[in-house]
Amino acid sequence: MLFVAIGHDSPEAPVLRPKFRDAHLAYLRPLLEQGKILLGGPFTDGSGMMVVLDLENEAAVREFFAKDPFVIEKVLDGMDIKPFRKVLPPD
Repeated sequence: MLFVAIGHDSPEAPVLRPKFRDAHLAYLRPLLEQGKILLGGPFTDGSGMMVVLDLENEAAVREFFAKDPFVIEKVLDGMDIKPFRKVLPPD
């Protein structure tokens, strides 16, 4: 099942993000290599980030991000998880 995860930057994110970026990307790498992360990156306005994942359920997405260095180290201050249905491009 597809989900969109939107992480909201904390006020300290501009200082913290460079310190924990490598750990964050390393944490995401296994799911990326398994094809479970379809798309991801930061918003260019500095407000946060978005990741599109293919996981079993919302609980699995929340469990995954609970251990993300960006969450643990307070780069992100909250996360919205929404189920998503891909329509475009068609398969």
